[in-house]
Amino acid sequence: MAAYLVRRLLLMIPTLFGVLLVSFVVIQFAPGGPVQRVLAQLQGMDTGAGGRFGGGSDFGGRNLQGAGQMDANSAYRGAQGMDPDLIKKLEKQFGFDKPAYVRFFIMVKNYLMFDFGQSFFRSISVIQLIKEKLPVSISLGLWMTLITYLISIPLGIAKAVRDGSRFDTVTSSIIVVGYAVPGFLLAIFLIVLFAGGSFWNIFPLRGLTSDNWAQLTWYGKIADYFWHLTLPIIAMMVGAFATMTLLTRNSFLDEIRKQYVLTARAKGLSERRVLYGHVFRNAMLIVIAGFAGTFVGAFFSGSLLIEQIFSLDGLGLLSFDSVLNRDYPVVFANIYIFALIGLVVNLISDFTYTLVDPRIDFETREV
Repeated sequence: MAAYLVRRLLLMIPTLFGVLLVSFVVIQFAPGGPVQRVLAQLQGMDTGAGGRFGGGSDFGGRNLQGAGQMDANSAYRGAQGMDPDLIKKLEKQFGFDKPAYVRFFIMVKNYLMFDFGQSFFRSISVIQLIKEKLPVSISLGLWMTLITYLISIPLGIAKAVRDGSRFDTVTSSIIVVGYAVPGFLLAIFLIVLFAGGSFWNIFPLRGLTSDNWAQLTWYGKIADYFWHLTLPIIAMMVGAFATMTLLTRNSFLDEIRKQYVLTARAKGLSERRVLYGHVFRNAMLIVIAGFAGTFVGAFFSGSLLIEQIFSLDGLGLLSFDSVLNRDYPVVFANIYIFALIGLVVNLISDFTYTLVDPRIDFETREV
């Protein structure tokens, strides 16, 4: 197991390098960019440039417009009428005065030490920005995944054991209906019903904690934390809950129908011993295999709309805004962290296999 762990950890290095390389190349061909965005802001086609770049006489006191015409072959739209020296200063500020390959290897070197640099359009370091948003994403991803598995696995097993019964039919109908409802639509329904919409005002609508959280007792803080998470978690977990329940049910059904189960029953083993002593560890492997995807999806992409609807400022919303604003340091840092967490969670899933089925030996397995 130790040798396999070392191989997997070493494999993460080229994997992360490949993820960053592909992302960097794609960004180079994406339309727009931070320089073009600033030019648009300075010419009044966007807002917010004055506050971020010190108004119309920044960058060495040069007038922002009318100081010189850009060449007709300029790479930036909206550069006409702008001072060429200003364009060069912008390129230097954003690091675009260096060749692309130099910028890439500088980024890789810094990322190895978790130095993500400064945000282009926020007066804060990227690592500090991510630290501020991380608690929201961890809360949503961790609790959604944990609750989904704690409910879906027992329910899926119960449905497999009672295959074809009234219980199986009714629960399947409820699950299918729940799966058909989009998470964002359910979130809006929950707000209308329970968060001061048109009916009850039971749950809060904004943030992860209340304003008086610091004054609460330790158990009051825990209650307040989960009070804020209740509606977002419900809205997020419906789709994953349905998928995981049906996956568990079908996996157990497939194992129950195999010959070794009939043999175990013929030997006189109790149904509980057959189910949890033999079927469980084989059927759970496919369920565990989906853990990484479920967690990472909930942690990031799956929480984007939920964060927006419930005013939760997490990594999903941060990544989306950064892509729109061409804030490349934040974009690449999020991609790096997403990939790293995904690799770590996959590694944890592999080790979970050995807990469920000790017969699995990773020492003889090729990475």
